[in-house]
Amino acid sequence: MEIHDSILKNIAKHISLSKEEANYFTSLLVYKEVPKKTRLLTEGHICNQLSYIHSGALRSYCLDKEGKESTIMFAVADWWLTDMYCFLNEKPAMMYIETIEDSCILNLSRENFDNLLNKVPRFERFFRILFQNAYTREQLRIIENLTLTAEERYFRFISKYPQIASQVTQKQIASYLGITPEFLSAIRKKNARGKIS
Repeated sequence: MEIHDSILKNIAKHISLSKEEANYFTSLLVYKEVPKKTRLLTEGHICNQLSYIHSGALRSYCLDKEGKESTIMFAVADWWLTDMYCFLNEKPAMMYIETIEDSCILNLSRENFDNLLNKVPRFERFFRILFQNAYTREQLRIIENLTLTAEERYFRFISKYPQIASQVTQKQIASYLGITPEFLSAIRKKNARGKIS
């Protein structure tokens, strides 16, 4: 099935599968076409899906007591997204996940995740690499938040993730960086003036 081509290429970056293994893996996936601004996970609900983004864009975020959003992560085509801690530990979600634009996703349930690891053990290597990459990315983000200015973090973000920066709103980027949209606007205006002069 053509819809599975991209996820199989994603898997092939780290492990090789036989045709039978690939067919078994794709049989466990559930394909969904999801409209923009659809909530896929709600805080407090059990997180039992690991999502691969075939096309579109998603984000995870949390809310403080006043209802202010803080974006945790963005995910675009060929990325994976879930509430990792809650998915692996079968706990209620600590975050929300929603689509930023119309998206096509492939979901792997927690039950099928376990079945996959039991039947095709080499997937343990794939998911270990996937989770290691997620961990190191978040560790770097924490260090950058502690050591870089907001302006430096913004330019690092748009340099590192130009595709994401082009698919999300400035308000969502500000939420990810932990600054107000007004402050981000001031940073962008200052940079624009610097380019002109």
